[in-house]
Amino acid sequence: MLDPEGSVEHQPASSFPKVLLIPLAMLLAIAALLLLSFSATRQKEPDFYTFKVVNIRGKLVSLEKYRGSVSLVVNVASECGYTDSHYKALQQLQRDLGPYHFNVLAFPCNQFGQQEPDTNKEIESFARKTYGASFPMFSKITVSGAAAIPAYKYLIGSTGEEPTWNFWKYLVDPNGKVVKVWDSTVSVEEIRPHVTELVRKIILKKKDEL
Repeated sequence: MLDPEGSVEHQPASSFPKVLLIPLAMLLAIAALLLLSFSATRQKEPDFYTFKVVNIRGKLVSLEKYRGSVSLVVNVASECGYTDSHYKALQQLQRDLGPYHFNVLAFPCNQFGQQEPDTNKEIESFARKTYGASFPMFSKITVSGAAAIPAYKYLIGSTGEEPTWNFWKYLVDPNGKVVKVWDSTVSVEEIRPHVTELVRKIILKKKDEL
């Protein structure tokens, strides 16, 4: 359209070119996806309960089933000088505090002194019949060095403490984080107060949520 002076009338130019709107929207969408991805990665940070292990009867199980409870992870052996005292005390702890808020998680290991030489079936029979062990037991494994299973590599990596003998004890909280570790020379009776305190916190929290 011509104005009175014969020139072409110009529409007011947009303050932001439309051609840039689509790339900007794409950049915002990508940024949002990256943020979501980062958040998901942080949420999936591994803890002890994120791993899978093989139980003493050969079945693959997820440690996720123990999330929300306290776990005492122990590498056990049947022919060690610590065997009798530890098995008796571990079973008493399991009887007193488990299985709803606490479990001993026993991992047979033959690395130290070759003191767990038997098969999984024989190990389980020994523990159940001799000590009435009612706590969960898992397949014989390697707990230290390059061949250690991922769950134990997590325990070692998060504490800087690697087992050097039978009956090392890692105390894992309800969120899968290791809060204490003790070597073979520390008795179960000595660590009982630490375990009991964590269990007490779970019970109190559940009461508050009612």
